[in-house]
Amino acid sequence: MTQPTESSERRPTKSWRLPAHCEGKHIYLTGYRGSGKSSVGRILAKRTGLPWIDLDDEIERETGRAIREIFADGGESTFRDIEQQSLRRVSELPPHVVSLGGGAVLRPANRQRIRDTGICVWLHVDARTALRRLGRDRSTSSRRPALTNLPLKGEIETLLAQREPLYREAANHRIETRSQRVTAIARQVFEAISQPAGPKRPRRPAGPPPS
Repeated sequence: MTQPTESSERRPTKSWRLPAHCEGKHIYLTGYRGSGKSSVGRILAKRTGLPWIDLDDEIERETGRAIREIFADGGESTFRDIEQQSLRRVSELPPHVVSLGGGAVLRPANRQRIRDTGICVWLHVDARTALRRLGRDRSTSSRRPALTNLPLKGEIETLLAQREPLYREAANHRIETRSQRVTAIARQVFEAISQPAGPKRPRRPAGPPPS
């Protein structure tokens, strides 16, 4: 997937040491398609020494089917069932950097599991930027099915409106990805999760997304 620009790194990479409050926790990256979750996840894993998992890749590995095939055979509800089971299994592993699928936050049980087992960072992307990135990426349309009958621009705007409250509910931190290099975004994610946790504030659950 075409993501925020990634600069080549010719110098030896420096490791990023996670603070004590991150021990035993996954680092979850959430956000809409094109926000850079996979690219940022790979860099974050390399720098912190944690293993990295892309949840969509894990689903395809576990099922032996492409995501588009799962949607074609059983519809979105079947895919979300598989996604929930895969997230549960991943959450029970030792700490990883986990790049979530864009719709993994749709189910309340998933959002709760994310909060209970890790630190979640929302990589925010606006509709215009997502459209530009996805429009440049031919592999996205071949692997990911359309979720509405709308043109790509309309689908992005509709799904962002539905999902942003859920990203906000699930996430501990939000990082803006527009006009930023992947390495810079990864650094901001690390700096955000390195901050000591403040007082626990109750989260108001988001309502169900419009059908």
